[in-house]
Amino acid sequence: MTNATSTPTAVTVGIAGLSIDDVVAVARHGAPVVLDPAALDEVAASREIIDGLAADPNPHYGISTGFGALATTFIAEDRRAQLQASLVRSHAAGSGAEVEREVVRALMLLRLSTLMTGRTGVRRETAETYAAILNAGITPVVREYGSLGCSGDLAPLAHCALVAMGEGDVRDATGQATDAASALAAAGITPLHLGEKEGLALINGTDGMLGMLALAITDLQMLLTTADISASMSVEGLMGTDAVFAADLQALRPQRGQAISAGNFRKLLADSPIIHSHKGPEDGRVQDAYSLRCAPIVHGAARDTVAHAISVAEAELASAVDNPVLTKDGRVESNGNFHGAPVAYVLDFLAIAAADVASMSERRTDRFLDRARNQGLPPFLAHEVGVDSGLMIAQYTAAGIVSEMKRLAVPSSVDSIPSSAMQEDHVSMGWAAARKLRRAVDGLSRVLAIEVLTAARGLALRAPLEPGAPTGAVVALTESLGAGPGPDRFLSPEIEAVAAAVASGRVAAEAASVAGRLD
Repeated sequence: MTNATSTPTAVTVGIAGLSIDDVVAVARHGAPVVLDPAALDEVAASREIIDGLAADPNPHYGISTGFGALATTFIAEDRRAQLQASLVRSHAAGSGAEVEREVVRALMLLRLSTLMTGRTGVRRETAETYAAILNAGITPVVREYGSLGCSGDLAPLAHCALVAMGEGDVRDATGQATDAASALAAAGITPLHLGEKEGLALINGTDGMLGMLALAITDLQMLLTTADISASMSVEGLMGTDAVFAADLQALRPQRGQAISAGNFRKLLADSPIIHSHKGPEDGRVQDAYSLRCAPIVHGAARDTVAHAISVAEAELASAVDNPVLTKDGRVESNGNFHGAPVAYVLDFLAIAAADVASMSERRTDRFLDRARNQGLPPFLAHEVGVDSGLMIAQYTAAGIVSEMKRLAVPSSVDSIPSSAMQEDHVSMGWAAARKLRRAVDGLSRVLAIEVLTAARGLALRAPLEPGAPTGAVVALTESLGAGPGPDRFLSPEIEAVAAAVASGRVAAEAASVAGRLD
C-alpha cells in the first residue's frame, strides 16, 4: 500500500528467517535477494540425506511414495522425477483473477526462506533459482482461488513452482504477460528439473497467507496512526474536547494500544486554537459522542490486535514449514506444521478490528453532515444549501464500504471443507482469510480518506478559527489535492486523490512532520 522512497537494501535470506520489514521490502519495493552462503551449505548437506533415503528400498513419504491419500503407494526410482513434476502440474489448479504482484513475490520469498533453513531437502540450485526469479522481477501468474490453507497454500505455491520448471504463465519485470519459458530464457535462468521431494517442498507451506499478513500488518500500523489523525481532525471540527485524552485518565485503564493512540491525540490537538476557543466553564457540553470520546479506546484495541498479529507473524517467519521435514539429527518426519490455523485466526481478527475502526470513522463523518449535530456548520458542508449537496454522497460511499467490511469481518477460519479423500479432513481457510483482509485494509484506507476530506472541509468552514498546526497541515494537503470547500463539482476524483494520500502514508507523514513522531 505504501510506496518506496529510495532504492531498497538487499535482503539476505538464511537459516534465521526473515522479518516483516524484509518481506515488505522484497514483495512491495523490489529489494534484491541475497542467499546466505552458510545457509546454502546447510541446504546442500540436507540434500545428501534425501539422496540417501531415495536409494533406500523402504518407502519414505514424499521421496519414494505418492502424496496425500496416495501416501502408501510406492514409486519406482525411474518414475520419481515424473512424480514431482506431475505433483506441481496437477496442483497448479488455481482459478479466477490474478493475485497481486506483491502477494506473489511475498509467497515466493517466504517459500525460499523455508528452503534456506536446510530442513526441506531441496538442492542448492532450487533455492538459487527462486532467488534468481525474484531478482529478475518475474512474477508467476497465481489465481485467486485454489488454497484451503492446508496443506499450506498448495495451488498458489504450485503456480510458482511450475514457473521455476519453465512452464505456466508469468508477468515480466515490466508487467507484460508472457510464458515462463520465454521469461526465464530472457533472464538467463535455467528451468529446474525437480528431484525427489522437491515438488512437495515447493508447495507445502503457509507462505501466501503469511505474506499477506505481513503486508497487512505494515499497512494497518500506518492506517491506525492515520485514524488517530482523522479522528483528531473530527474532534476539532466538531468542537469537541481534548480533556478526555489526558494521560492520567487514560492510565486508569492501562491498555497499551489505548495509551499509544491517546498520546497521538494529545500531540495532534496540543495548542489547537479551535479546541481552546471553547475550553473552560462557559462550555456547557458535558461530554462528546462516543465516536469522538472513545476513539483512542477503539483505535487502541485495534493496535493491540496488530501487536498480537505481529507476534504470530514473527514466529511463523522463523519457521520451517514443510512436510515431511528434515530434523537436525537427520530424520525425515511427517508433521502438521503446514496447518494455517495460527495465521488464519489473526487474519480474521484483524479484519474485525479494521471493520470496527472504519465503522467509528464513518460515524464521525456522518456527524459533520448533520446540522443537528455538527455544531453550527452548514448541512452536508454544502456551499449553497439547497442548491449544493456538499459531501452527502461521500458519506454514502463510506457507509457502503463499512457495510462490506462488516461482512468481510465474518471469520473464514471457522469454516472447513474436507479434501483429498478425507486425508486432509480439516483445513484452515487461511488463504481466504488473507484475501478478505486485503479488501478490508483497502476499505479502511478509503473510509479514513473520506473522514479526512470531510473533517478538512469542516475545519476550513470554521474560519476565522484555525486548527492546530499538525491537523492544519493535513487540511492544507487536502486542499492542494483540490478537495477544499466550494460549490458542488465532480467529487470522485477528490475522494480518490485523498484516498491515495492516505494509502501511501502521505497524510500520516504530513501530520507527523509538524507534530513530531506519531506512533
